[in-house]
Amino acid sequence: MTDEGYDLGMVGLGVMGRNLLLNMAEKGFALAGYDLDASKVQALNEASGEQRMFAAKNLEAFIAALRRPRAVMMLVPAGPPVDSVINNLLPYLERGDLIIDGGNSHYPDTELRAGMLKDRGIDYLGVGISGGEEGARRGPSMMPGGPREAYQRVQNIFEAAAAKVNGEPCVAYLGPGSAGHYVKMVHNGIEYGFMQLIAESYHLMKRALGMDDDRLHAVFSHWNEGELSSYLIEITTDIFCEPDEKSARRLIDVIEDVARQKGTGRWTAQDAMDLQVPVPNIDLAVTMRNLSSFEDQRAAVNRALGGDYGLYQGDRTAFLEQLREALYAAMILTYTQGMAQLHTASAEKEYHLDLETVARIWRGGCIIRADLLEEIRAAYQAQPDLPNLLLDENLGQAVKERQTNLRAVVRTAAELGIPMPGMMAALSYFDALRSDWLPANLIQAQRDYFGAHTYERIDEKGKFHTEWQATDS
Repeated sequence: MTDEGYDLGMVGLGVMGRNLLLNMAEKGFALAGYDLDASKVQALNEASGEQRMFAAKNLEAFIAALRRPRAVMMLVPAGPPVDSVINNLLPYLERGDLIIDGGNSHYPDTELRAGMLKDRGIDYLGVGISGGEEGARRGPSMMPGGPREAYQRVQNIFEAAAAKVNGEPCVAYLGPGSAGHYVKMVHNGIEYGFMQLIAESYHLMKRALGMDDDRLHAVFSHWNEGELSSYLIEITTDIFCEPDEKSARRLIDVIEDVARQKGTGRWTAQDAMDLQVPVPNIDLAVTMRNLSSFEDQRAAVNRALGGDYGLYQGDRTAFLEQLREALYAAMILTYTQGMAQLHTASAEKEYHLDLETVARIWRGGCIIRADLLEEIRAAYQAQPDLPNLLLDENLGQAVKERQTNLRAVVRTAAELGIPMPGMMAALSYFDALRSDWLPANLIQAQRDYFGAHTYERIDEKGKFHTEWQATDS
């Protein structure tokens, strides 16, 4: 403990909160913790060892131990629990103190809370944290937003605790207000898209190629050694080797085929709709998680219409290489969609995001970390206001060179009856975005025909309406 008190306090001593505190303490900071659960308080005190830490059962004692102006971080579930903690803290805080929300709060809630606390003279940071339990302990990616001066008060703590890539901490001030939680939301949307693409690749290999878990492990392990190297490919490699303690099977084969969600992917898709930014891979990932939960309907349709799928009859080695390249292209296109959403949101919400910085802090600690982020970072270093990653020569060419293999994989999956909506969405996004003409003129005409919504012309500015003449059928 310093002469004046502890550097930072943590409310919420679950695995994430405890691990992050232990991480920070190992970097030399004096830290206090608080939780309503006495067993979690005891667990932190037992784990603290020689570190300058203590955990309190009493909120008043916890606050009194902090150095003024106080910095209190919360790691509790998003929603009402965050508001409950804030309300419990307020009687003990004073002007100039700082509250930090390190959970997955929806960014509009962060805006409301920041506004309410500002009126009381209390600063508020919304900090997205990615990396899970292991990341919190060893070094997460951290995405802070709010008043810059408030971030500077805890900057040294965050930079010390964050993951490092080439000596650079995977944390940086992102922008005012809810910028941090917005960036984390889109991060999670991209995460949804990647997980769907990887699951589709698994589906094709398991069903159409008849590959067992050992062969799947070998393929993903090989892929992780090349351009697909990423955290999600790495853990997928491990998953296929995990035994089930209750049977003689692999664990992956006894897990139900239903994917749950906590809302961040859906929030990303909904906000992209509001911004009118196309993010089809994120949309489809949310949709497919929803569809997976209709087990009874899927079983009924299977019985009624059949669920037959074909087996691939061609050169399997060559096809796996096509699939690898297709997945890489689709991952670039998913990053492209998420970064395009951030580019638009930055202007619309006045976040003033530096997308090179976003790519930089995602390179380590977070769930979507991948070697590909180095190329994305380079794209924004060359063109800071790049609206779409396909306009970067290197990334655009990388997709163009792999489009033949992406088409081959999509075509094969369709012929065999294996659903690959993520791959199909990525290809359609690529084709639509590079098209200098789309059939939206017909949609304009239809809207004007049935609803007098007007249309625009190619040869004259303005809005026009036609009294359309019905023809005899």
